[in-house]
Formats: sequence, C-alpha cells, structure tokens
Amino acid sequence: MFSTLRFFEGFCLAAIRLSLYVLRIELCLPAWRFSMTMIASLIIVSGQLLMPGLAALCRDWQILQSVIIAPFVLMLPYVWMFPESLRWLLVTQHYQRAKQQIVLYLLREEDDEDDDAFAELETELQQKPKTYCVTQLSGTRNLWKNTVVLCVNSLTGYGIHHCFARSVLEGSTSHLHYYALAAIAVASCMVLFPVVTGFGRRGGLLTFMIITALASLLQLGLLNLIGKYSIWHDAVLRDTLNQRFSYAFSIIGMFSSHAVSTLSIFYCAEITPTVIRGGGVGLVLASAGFGMLTAPLMELHNQKGFFLHHVILTCCTLLCIICIPLLPETAGQPLPETIAEGEGLLRRPILPGEQHHLLARTEVREYSRVQDTPLHQVVNPGNGSVPSNSTANGVRTS
Repeated sequence: MFSTLRFFEGFCLAAIRLSLYVLRIELCLPAWRFSMTMIASLIIVSGQLLMPGLAALCRDWQILQSVIIAPFVLMLPYVWMFPESLRWLLVTQHYQRAKQQIVLYLLREEDDEDDDAFAELETELQQKPKTYCVTQLSGTRNLWKNTVVLCVNSLTGYGIHHCFARSVLEGSTSHLHYYALAAIAVASCMVLFPVVTGFGRRGGLLTFMIITALASLLQLGLLNLIGKYSIWHDAVLRDTLNQRFSYAFSIIGMFSSHAVSTLSIFYCAEITPTVIRGGGVGLVLASAGFGMLTAPLMELHNQKGFFLHHVILTCCTLLCIICIPLLPETAGQPLPETIAEGEGLLRRPILPGEQHHLLARTEVREYSRVQDTPLHQVVNPGNGSVPSNSTANGVRTS
C-alpha cells in the first residue's frame, strides 16, 4: 500500500512539472522563453539545496513529507486563478473557453479596435473542439525524427551524468558532495544562457554534447594510458595524478551533461506543436527518467559492467553529435501550432554556403500562428497578412 501511494505521488508530481513547463513555454514571448526556463531551473536547484536543511530540522521523514507536500495545497485554486493557454484553446478549437479569456482581455484593456475580431470569433463558436494524440507523430517525416533525436540526447545526458558523478562520489559519505552537485547544476544553468544566446539552441546543444563526449573519452582513454605508459615509477604519485584527472573530467562532464539534458527538454518544447506539446515533452522527460534509472541498475548489480555501461553511453554521445545538426534552429521563432507547422520546421545550414537536400523543399505549407500580434490577428489569422517569404521555420527555404 505504501509503495502504491509513493508511486501515485511521484506520478502526480511529474504531471505537475510537465504541465507547468508547457504552460510557461506557451505563455512566454519568443524573446523570454529561454530566460524564464533558466530562472525556473535555478529555482528548482534552489529547492534541492534547501532539502538537506529541511531534513535536518524535521528529523523524521513523515514530518519532512508533510512539510514538502504542504505548499501544494496552495496550488488547489490554480485552475481557477491561472488562465489556460490561449494558444492551445484556439488551435484545438475550444472557442467557448477562448471567448471567456478574450472577454476578460477586452474588459481590462477597453480596446474598441478588437470588437470586430471578437465578432468574428462568435461565428466560430459552433465548431467542435479537436483532439490530438502524440501517436500522430508516427505519421510525420521530420517531426518524429526531431523528437527521437532529442529523446536520445536527454537519455544520454542523464545517463552519463551518473557515470561522471560516480567517479566523484565513489567511496564518499560527505554531504558536501550533494552541494557540489547542486553547485554544478547552478553553474550549468548560468552558463547556458550566454552560450545559447550566442550560438542558438542547436549550436549550444552541439557545443555541450561535444564537451561531454570529450570529457568521457578522455576519462576512459587518457587515464588508462597514463597508468600504462607512465614514466613515473612512484605508484602513489601516479595514482594521485590519475585520480585528480578523473575528478577534473568528471566535473566537466557533469557540467556539460546537465546542460545537454536541460537544453534537450527545452528544445523539444519549442519544436513540438502546441496540439501535442505536452505529449512531446513527456516523451523527452520519460527518456530522461530512463537515463536516470541506469544509476540504481548499476547499484543492484554491484557495479558489474559499469565500464561497459560508460562506454555505451559515450558512443551514444558521439551518435548525438552526428544527429544534432539535423535539428532546426528555433531561436527567436514563433512556436508551431499544428502538426503541419511542426513538420515544416526544416534545418538550416550551420556553416555559410552549406547545402543540404532538406533545404530544397519549397512546398512548405504557409500558416499563421499565435504570437505577439494584435488580438484580431490571433482570433482570425486568415485576415492577418503573412509575408510571402515566410514558412514554418520563419524563412522560405528556396
């Protein structure tokens, strides 16, 4: 019974995290999406830093459980106080609920220019809402490929993070290592922002994946070479040098792998269309959870096969480096709304002058999307003007 309740609790917490993540992405403007996500990640890490202090104060796990669950009571009126994503309501044709939010907007803004748009919405209220399922990804060409690549990135990032952490935490019982891991996560989130701002989503993900692969390869190969071909006859000095190099590569690997995992989830939220965004992000989070499951599996087998496990994940990082350039760049682009729009997200060349067969596609379906536009264009996008050179990825690929 206790195990069932714990499972149900974990399931509910995962659903809350997923819902908050998707809502945050859909409510933010393109220029603020990534920064708000990084602030939320820092808040999550701050909560992890508070856990040891709460555990020391509560002393009993039942009291600690009550203290942790108590703030969730404040989220009970969340459904009535916080608005549903207007973007999702419009694209799934929940026009009656969308009308209520638009009425509140009109009353608050007192803008008479949007009366015509509101009248046009009235004519659409008879349409039935549409339902979508994440399984519809199987009928796409580019969207499922992008989702699979990000799932593998997330799985690899969380899985190899344990391999690096084990090299640092092996044989240690100090609580300082817990804070060290949290500090690495904080540093990773802080460095992610300037890197992604400068290189974009795809460039930042590729950069951190390359660093992760190099740290893993050096830890697996260089340290063995130092021990095998070292000219030093002092075994103690050789082992000390080997251990220090292992710590250095592990810290770098944990830093970059955490960045890869965080950016992969955010990247998926931007690539997946609004109609199935929750399902797409859920797939990447499930892959991340599967990667984290490798840690207890190694413990159950008394670390047997751990070296092979590390080698397999390192090979996965190399595979991800090859696949990441196939992803489209989403920095500064509006979120895709329908599956057709998500399918129209095509990759762009990384290097100037690069040619790729995906860029030859000119029949990408034009569409309009909910973004930072006047309300009459949001409600009735057919009246909004769409530039002739715009496509699902922002620029016609011709």
